[in-house]
Amino acid sequence: MSAPVDELFDCRVAFAEQLIELAHEDERIVAVCNDSVGSSNLVQFAKEFPTRMINVGIAEQDMVGVGAGLALSGYIPFVCGASPFLTGRALEQIKADVAYSQSPVVLCGMSPGMAYGELGPTHHSIEDLSWLRAIAGLGIVVPADPQETKAAVRWAAAAATPVFLRVARFKVPAVTGSRPFTFGTATRLRDGDDVTVVATGTMVSRALEAAAEAADRGVSVRVLNMSTIAPLDEEAIRAAMRETRAIVTAEEATTTGGLGAAVAAVVVTEPSPVPMRMLGVHREFAPTGSTAFLLEHFKLTAADIRAAAVELAR
Repeated sequence: MSAPVDELFDCRVAFAEQLIELAHEDERIVAVCNDSVGSSNLVQFAKEFPTRMINVGIAEQDMVGVGAGLALSGYIPFVCGASPFLTGRALEQIKADVAYSQSPVVLCGMSPGMAYGELGPTHHSIEDLSWLRAIAGLGIVVPADPQETKAAVRWAAAAATPVFLRVARFKVPAVTGSRPFTFGTATRLRDGDDVTVVATGTMVSRALEAAAEAADRGVSVRVLNMSTIAPLDEEAIRAAMRETRAIVTAEEATTTGGLGAAVAAVVVTEPSPVPMRMLGVHREFAPTGSTAFLLEHFKLTAADIRAAAVELAR
């Protein structure tokens, strides 16, 4: 039974619940963090598994190196930290110790995008998708809601491959229902034949709301939940090009190298590209303010997504 549409969830809670469940099933599951037990929502995990909670302090490069060492020793490490610090400070270790070495580490970027709000540009993580997409051999998963977060955590624990999970703090409604999570595959959450909206993470629920609003204006909008950014489901993009007349992408991230850029790279290589609009942060630092304010500031509301889709459908 799905939750009421007005009920909102912090995906970090779903992440922690699933991690604890997995840890009860498999003693190889360990958590590694950068003095972020609270903000990574690992308090209960630490209580239940004190010897499997490794806090390296505020030392993100060490944290990733420790995670890689644990992975190569047969453990299944979930390396957790605020996304701007995990991915920014430890980018070299992510590249060399995890991706290049193919160490099966689950990197968990907590509170990504603009979730830290008033803490400002130093804490916003809008570049993470862009610089991680440039690293070969690293999967990138951005769940849309708590159910998909749990499914992605369970998949990552069994996948034995380097992967980055972007775990949202900004609360979202449940939208994926009982649909399975399949790594590398987009999920069509709504059919439409005028415009396709390709959204990820916190933008998926807003894309669905936008599609409903567009329908009232006579525009049929398909909504794709692109929960895997790397590898991208290119066939889903090509199908959208064949079956709809335009594409809108929406992401709580910079469009420079993020989801929009990934989709555009597919669109422009096809013989008959379609018009596109990329919604996100356009190569600037996000200012200080609440997350809700920042999403409005960067035109990432349902109304903005709907307006882009309706304009392209004309």
